[in-house]
Amino acid sequence: MAKAAIQSYRDLEVWQAAMDLTVMIYEQAARLPDDERYVLSSQIRRAGGSIPSNIAEGHSCGEDGRYIHHVRVALGSAGELSTELELIVRLKFATPDDLAPTQQQLARTRQMLHGLLRSLCKNRLLKRARRVVAGCLAFWVFGLALVA
Repeated sequence: MAKAAIQSYRDLEVWQAAMDLTVMIYEQAARLPDDERYVLSSQIRRAGGSIPSNIAEGHSCGEDGRYIHHVRVALGSAGELSTELELIVRLKFATPDDLAPTQQQLARTRQMLHGLLRSLCKNRLLKRARRVVAGCLAFWVFGLALVA
């Protein structure tokens, strides 16, 4: 059975995974101490929310270099989030076991983002190669027409 065509960023599995991750991050932020509400809590919510937001923005730009850029920004936010989750453990606001499901969702999301990035880069290279080949063929055909 064929997969349905992607009509919106909402159809992307990576966006859905990133949204699930963001919900988990908001739940974790709510468990942080009150004195971290405006510092660490705010930072992890911004980093978490940045991931699906950049996927959506990039997809909405169309398949050009901006999409690739936004996927890279989402990966950067995932790296930031990973560091902040580690900080939560080191500060003893949570145990590694407490964060295990969130860390697993983050790893899954990062893996999917890397797959999307590889696919976008591959498609971009193929499009460039097709344009080069088409240009060479046109030059060759034009050259033959001049000789004939």
